[in-house]
Amino acid sequence: MARASSIFERLARRRPQGLAFQIFIFIVLPLAALLMAIPLASLTLHGQAMRALVGERDQRAVQAAAAALTEQLNHRAAVIRGMALYAGQITSSSPNYAQILANYGFLLPDFDGGLSLVAADGTLLASSNAPSLWQTRPVAELLQRANPEGDPGFAPAFTDSTSRQPLILVMSVSPSGLSAVGAFSLSSLAIEHSTEGGLSARGQEFVMLVDSDRRVLYAAGTPPPAELDLAQHPGVAEALSGQSGTSYRSVNGSEHVSAFAPVAPLGWALVIEEPWEAVDNPLLQRTLAAPLILIPVVIFALILVGFGLRQIVQPLRLLERRASELAWGRFEAIEQPVGGIGEIRHLQAELIVMAQKVKAAQQNLRGYLNAITAGQEDERRRLARELHDGAVQSLVALDQRAQLAQLALKGGPAEPVARLAELRQMTAGLIDEVRRVIRALRPNYLEDLGLLPAIEMLARDVQAAANVKTTFAAEGQPRRLPPGQEIALYRIAQEALTNAARYAGAEIVNVSAIFNSAEFILRVQDDGRGFAAPERMSDLVASGHYGLMGMHERAELIGARLTLHSTPGAGTTIEVRLQLLGQ
Repeated sequence: MARASSIFERLARRRPQGLAFQIFIFIVLPLAALLMAIPLASLTLHGQAMRALVGERDQRAVQAAAAALTEQLNHRAAVIRGMALYAGQITSSSPNYAQILANYGFLLPDFDGGLSLVAADGTLLASSNAPSLWQTRPVAELLQRANPEGDPGFAPAFTDSTSRQPLILVMSVSPSGLSAVGAFSLSSLAIEHSTEGGLSARGQEFVMLVDSDRRVLYAAGTPPPAELDLAQHPGVAEALSGQSGTSYRSVNGSEHVSAFAPVAPLGWALVIEEPWEAVDNPLLQRTLAAPLILIPVVIFALILVGFGLRQIVQPLRLLERRASELAWGRFEAIEQPVGGIGEIRHLQAELIVMAQKVKAAQQNLRGYLNAITAGQEDERRRLARELHDGAVQSLVALDQRAQLAQLALKGGPAEPVARLAELRQMTAGLIDEVRRVIRALRPNYLEDLGLLPAIEMLARDVQAAANVKTTFAAEGQPRRLPPGQEIALYRIAQEALTNAARYAGAEIVNVSAIFNSAEFILRVQDDGRGFAAPERMSDLVASGHYGLMGMHERAELIGARLTLHSTPGAGTTIEVRLQLLGQ
């Protein structure tokens, strides 16, 4: 019984831990997953929205800057066009071109490289600065490409020999063939003012202007990594082809957004790049702290779960183990406090009351069973005595009469003599059978010689009657036990041997009896067909094993512990352990 109990308890420990497991699976894990998913989803959505917002913002900024640069270039072209038309309309035989340029002196801030008037053959007519500077500038090349209809034209940027700064030439030809030329630097375009509205204030932005030959004309801000070729920067090729848009790339673990747009009059490309995470929008930054309000919720949930585990789940699990021990008859286990909330303590109190009632009922039942068993043994002794004094004596007398008749017919006919011999043989067998029944009802060997000789004789009787090989082994120093214990152990051995011989189909049955200083052990083991042993002895009645249940009850009446081990096809072992302390 104890072995079955330990097996049951191990199985109980291996299964999921009831309410604790369910709380963890269905409450804690989903809540933790939800609380983790909400901030992650919030941050992800925030990042996606911020990324798109910065990309859209930078695209509008670069388009506005490109439009502003285009407007400045168109303004300079329009001014040069007006000056060319004005100078070309003068019909004087000796026009004063220097005076004409002086009249346009107010344009020099926009044309910091100077203004000049050039004849159709390329001769410099007048200039606002040193004439020698114009000899180094590509005026002749621009004149060759000049539109005869007078539309202004721009020359590619070149490096001025004096200032070492990139300059741009713009030229317009009047109908008379006279050309007005203006030179201006990139700084006069105020690129930084055109682009500052689209940049963040964290110093991580980068602005770049590239001409049609992929030469970097202007670069400001924090540049990309040194190994990057600026002419191959993302967006340059697209802007040079007239496209406008945004692109994203990873730079040193941070994602940068590049916005690009073309500067139409010169076919330039304007690019603005910055890490979109660096854009400081206070409202959006505060949204990052929104998931932090879930932290108190998580802490509160963990406190609740901890309280539930400590004050509900753990006491319930402990109470479950106590109730399991109660189911195996250990009534004192349920009385040990388990703690927990008031409802659990009240439940334990009710279980204690129930256990006391069950214990009292079992004690009454055991007293009743003890009385029934004692009455059964008395009845068996009476029947054995009556069989011995009546039936056996009558059979002995019958055998004697048959013997006298056999002697009287000595020398007579053979057939009557043979019949009398057969009758005597049947009478002797019947006497032996009745005596075996008497021994089964009242084991005289048990009363006269003790428990071990009685069990050994019982094993021999079973072997003789059922043709089953039976062995008996004794260990330790035998001693006499109280009569009630000896008769109970004898009946258990008798029932076990009978079951093995009649129902289990066993061929070999081994019986062992062990005396040691603390306990007596009786073990009956067979190699029969076996069966699926129930977890509790109380289930034996439901499965029809009344004999096994009777053995269990006999063991309980003498304070012994009976355990049953059986597996289909692997035989059955019945073991009884009786404590000898105080004997």
